[in-house]
Amino acid sequence: MTSTKPKFQIPMSPWAIGYSIFMMTLGSIIYAAGVNSFVIPNHFGNGGVAGIAIVLYYLKHIPTGTTNLVLNTIIILIGFRFIEKRTLIFTIYTMFATSWALNHVFLPPFQSENILISAIAGGVIMGIGLGFIIKGHGSSAGTDIIAMILRKYTGLNFATGTFLLNMGIVLSSSFVIGYENTIVTIFMKYLTSQALDMVTEGLSRRRAVMIITDRPQEVSEAVSSLIHRGITVFRAFGYYTHTDKKVLYMVVSRPQVVKIQNLLKTVDPKAFMTITEVQEVIGQGFTFYNPSNRNKPFFDE
Repeated sequence: MTSTKPKFQIPMSPWAIGYSIFMMTLGSIIYAAGVNSFVIPNHFGNGGVAGIAIVLYYLKHIPTGTTNLVLNTIIILIGFRFIEKRTLIFTIYTMFATSWALNHVFLPPFQSENILISAIAGGVIMGIGLGFIIKGHGSSAGTDIIAMILRKYTGLNFATGTFLLNMGIVLSSSFVIGYENTIVTIFMKYLTSQALDMVTEGLSRRRAVMIITDRPQEVSEAVSSLIHRGITVFRAFGYYTHTDKKVLYMVVSRPQVVKIQNLLKTVDPKAFMTITEVQEVIGQGFTFYNPSNRNKPFFDE
């Protein structure tokens, strides 16, 4: 059986390793604070191995950190060959750090008359903690590894597998925490994912804008002058009109999208424009903009 682990790794400097350890440790502490101060006092559930640990705590008062350590150890022993070496090491460290924090980090419990307030606070805090762990190249292990195994042997999409596993655990906990708290837990998990995205991807996601126009020179000059972003131009062919087209592609911020939309109404009202969300932008062409290129022709005709 062939391994699914990647063979290429980028070396990490001692400073980078220290930064990763710091972020994973801090994230584990913040995540544990969210569980111990918001989730458990309000009798909420959770997804993943932590969700199982919380249910066992409600039923048998077994420390959540202990259950988390035991279950994740079993899962890692089963699925370690699906994880590349560095991620495996960081995952093991995160497992120990989170398990320790769950058993030792206890801030004053937060309980509100409105349980949604507790869910919002708990979800955001746990999401921030998980975001720091991921920023440190760590992993929560648990359902992620199981999802990798399912993808290997069943072909199930990783994201779908993770979602089904987490939702299965949350819904199963309804017999212990009640149906109302289960619904609140699902809402809390959504907030956790949003806070995690905020930490790992930033507050402002970019937008990819694609414009199909018969007036590429005028549109590009106008857009470039307005938002000072680089523009990539593609040749295209209109199937319906049987004419050559130019496609302008750029990555911009959300406020700049509105500016481009208003600009097109004046420069080329017939232009066709699509907008998609971009999670991350890497590489030359976005960061390094050269305004001297604005007056150069698109192609060497």
